[in-house]
Amino acid sequence: MTHEGVDAMGRGRQKAKQTKVARALKYYSPETDYEALQRELASPHDVDDVEPTPAGDDEDLDAWERWASEHKG
Repeated sequence: MTHEGVDAMGRGRQKAKQTKVARALKYYSPETDYEALQRELASPHDVDDVEPTPAGDDEDLDAWERWASEHKG
């Protein structure tokens, strides 16, 4: 049975292409820039030096809180 506008072999070709792309991504290994990695890891900025943003200053959080309070139920 065939349907208008549907290629009978379309799904097989699509799956084969997806498999080919997945295999290419699986075995793809780009060159690693170890010098850039070393510079990044040796940077003077430490994660502990970053001050967290207070919750009251976060507009997205405020919007979420307003939405949540309106939809309690």
